[in-house]
Formats: sequence, C-alpha cells, structure tokens
Amino acid sequence: MGVLVLGCGYIGREFGKRLVDAGHDVTGVVRSASSADAVAADGIDPVQADLTDSGVVADLPDADVLVFSASAGRGSVEEARALYIDGLGGVISEFEERASPPSRLLFTSTTGVYGDHGGDWVDESTPIGPERPKAEVIAEAEDIVRKSAFDATIARFAGLYGPGRYRLSSYLDSVTAGWRNAVHRDDAAGALAWFVTEDVAREETVLVSDGSPVDRWEFGDWLADQCGEPTPEKLTVEERLDGLPESASLRVASQKRCRNDRLEALGYDLTYPSVYEGYEAAIDAYRRGEDV
Repeated sequence: MGVLVLGCGYIGREFGKRLVDAGHDVTGVVRSASSADAVAADGIDPVQADLTDSGVVADLPDADVLVFSASAGRGSVEEARALYIDGLGGVISEFEERASPPSRLLFTSTTGVYGDHGGDWVDESTPIGPERPKAEVIAEAEDIVRKSAFDATIARFAGLYGPGRYRLSSYLDSVTAGWRNAVHRDDAAGALAWFVTEDVAREETVLVSDGSPVDRWEFGDWLADQCGEPTPEKLTVEERLDGLPESASLRVASQKRCRNDRLEALGYDLTYPSVYEGYEAAIDAYRRGEDV
C-alpha cells in the first residue's frame, strides 16, 4: 500500500515510521531540508514541498491513502487558512482528478473545534462550536474533507504531548485550574496507523484522546511529588487570564472532558491510558538531570 503523508512532522513522522515497519511504502511531505533528512532516516521517502503551491502538489506521487497532518503551528490565522483551506482544497482537487485516485483520506483535526462546554463530557455526537479563529478554520477544513470524493476519516486529537513536548518545567512552575485532555504522540500516531492497517473508521469522525481527563492542579501536585520538587503555584482561570491576548484567553477558559469510547470500540488499545503513565519517561529523565 502506498501512503502519502502531507505534513510529516510530529505526528506524521511517527505514523509514517509505523507504516514503514508494517511493510508499506510511505512518502512524507515536509517543509525543510533538515526535516527531509529526518524522515529519510526513518525509511520514509521525503519530498520537500510547500502544500500551498499547486504546481508542487501536481508533482506529488500517486498513493492509495492520503494523510493530511500538516500544521500551521503558531502561524497567523491567514497562514492557517492558506494551509487548511487553500492547500487542503488544492490537494483534494489534484488527487480527485487523477487516473488512479486514493481510496481514502485521513485528516488530523483538533478537539478545539468543540469550544467551551463548561467541563461537560464531549464525544463524536457533540455539536461543534469553535470559538478561536484557528479552530473555526479547522472546522471549515473538516467540511472540505467530508465533501471530498474519498472515504474520509477525521481524527480530532486532544492535547498532544510526548518526546519534546512534555513541558515539564512549565508544570513544575505553575498550574492553571481546569481539565487537561490529552493523548500521547505514540497513541495519536498509533490510532492513525490502526485506522489504515485495520481498514476501519472510513467515513467517520473519531475523537482521539486517552479518555482520562485529569484535574490540572492534582496532576501538577503529583508531577512535582514524583520529581522531588515543591508543589507548583496554583492559578485560577481568572488569574491566568489576566493580561493574556484574546486568542490565548479563549483556549485557557475552554473547559470540557473528552471521551474516547468510539476509539476503543474500533479496537485500538492505548499505550498510555492517561498522562500519569505517559509522563513516566519524562519523570525518569528529569530525575537523571536531563532536560525535558
């Protein structure tokens, strides 16, 4: 099976490695030469390209499966729109018209599209209500994916963490009240690989979370205890919001708890069923004096 990973970064690269290990041919589209070298080292065929450039997209190889896992990162709303609307739309148009089009398309979304639910539970049946501009763009992108000619799978990721993204020092400094919904990088990529290799979740939206939201204050205290550090400063949401820009304020104030019942029903077994297991490697590294 040929798989084209459009945005072979934090999740895409780990996903690609798993497909390569399973014997599939994987091409990864990246932005930089250094990223191209990194994915090549994992056995992924690298293509350095800008997904908003229609001429470049036309040169991408055919594939059985498309995975759009590109990220606008900390870029502007305009940059997000250029990638998730213009770039994604151009990719879909290009591959829909090919003589040998892909059979399915996977799109990595975010639980940010749900907006604030006051701490209530959300799942795939919960109506979305994006509040932040970038989340609104991603919600638009979900619609583009659903209307494509391919069997579409939308994976809404909870907060991603893992190697390089533990943010341990931040948690040991101060913690803001509220719920933390999370999924380890290995499980985010593992779920995508499961959807492809087991041929499940076609024409579905799946919430990809560990399903075990934690109270941030309790988690911060536990983390400090495990690391042998003083308990972190505890901030209320109101205290944290003081001085934040509107875009960040909406993210901090948004409270919900994410279920993963559908993910489990599809047969995927989590490697890290909560952040307590997921942070063990980071805690061990911290105790050894390593920078995490």
